[in-house]
Amino acid sequence: MSAYLDHAATTPMRESAREAWTEQARRGGNASSLHTSGRAARAVVEESREQIADALGARPSEVVFTSGGTEADNLAVKGTYAARLRSVGASRLVASGIEHHAVLDPVQHLVRRQGAEVTWLEPDRCGHVSVEDLRGVLASGGADDVALVSVMWANNEVGTVQPVADLAAAAREAGVPFHTDAVQAVGQLAVDFAASGADLMTVSAHKVGGPVGVGALVARRDAKLVPLAHGGGQERQVRSGTLDAAGIRAFAVALTEAVAERESAAARLTALRDSLIEGALGLDLGITVSGCWTAGDATSRLPGNAHLLVPGCEGDSLLYLLDAAGVECSTGSACQAGVPQPSHVLLAMGYPEVEARGALRLSLGHTSTGADVEAFLSALPGVVERARRASGAA
Repeated sequence: MSAYLDHAATTPMRESAREAWTEQARRGGNASSLHTSGRAARAVVEESREQIADALGARPSEVVFTSGGTEADNLAVKGTYAARLRSVGASRLVASGIEHHAVLDPVQHLVRRQGAEVTWLEPDRCGHVSVEDLRGVLASGGADDVALVSVMWANNEVGTVQPVADLAAAAREAGVPFHTDAVQAVGQLAVDFAASGADLMTVSAHKVGGPVGVGALVARRDAKLVPLAHGGGQERQVRSGTLDAAGIRAFAVALTEAVAERESAAARLTALRDSLIEGALGLDLGITVSGCWTAGDATSRLPGNAHLLVPGCEGDSLLYLLDAAGVECSTGSACQAGVPQPSHVLLAMGYPEVEARGALRLSLGHTSTGADVEAFLSALPGVVERARRASGAA
């Protein structure tokens, strides 16, 4: 049986969410229809919207359902850029250099195709973005110059947690909308949209034990967004498409459960993560931890994130050899899997390319056990030996 250590890519659906999805899928109904089954589906959607908002510290009217985190990020970046360009002529974007590609690529698209300018906030060696750096960037332009600031709540590769409230406050002082991708943070950290001060926040169902294909952009009522697609305008006239009532219901159930058990889960995952890291460091293989890690810390680094650098190895070789040994993990974002290039996150943090190529991301979740950690540590020495022979480093 495989040891699954790739929960940051997707985590197995919770049984409660699976049951909720099946129950609603049997009923059917289009939530935009006015007949009995349509009204029943609408009731499920709205009840779920309220449940999701409550779990995220938001108002129900602020929850805009999407097909997932990527669509929500695109709507936040492109939709806000278009609105701000139209209203005040702002054409500059500010984003961290360690964002997920769901933010990086829309930014780069706007630069290439629509003449946008971008200022990258480069992180320190731990992966933290400086609030003072952001203040300096905003002071150099002003509210009518910058369309949007986007900094993720927690990094999907190295697990670094950003000072979101402070960053959002700096943006608000300058009169600039602030977006945060909280896909990895929800369920592992205390995420409160209202308290964070963010204008826009991205969340995704399948990272908390819900189904793939459902997510949301949490957007303040006064957030200005130009829609990316046009149609029925089902979600506040900024997102069109028939709502997935079954997926939304399962999302609400999974999110509520994940948030309710967050504190106990964080303590359990932190202990497992520390056991994994300490075990790997103790194998005398020259392994180091990417970013900053302190045993027992569950606030500055995601509780379920372990990111290791293995010298003399290619990450892809390690991944395939571990997979053959029954251990499933990744070298970075699953959205970039199969692309033989070093992590842009590690490069932005100042790691040389030769070190960045030997990266392994081990991420734990609600189904993880000590046996998974033991399986990884047991397989690792042999895997590293074979990977180094393959690269000529041994």
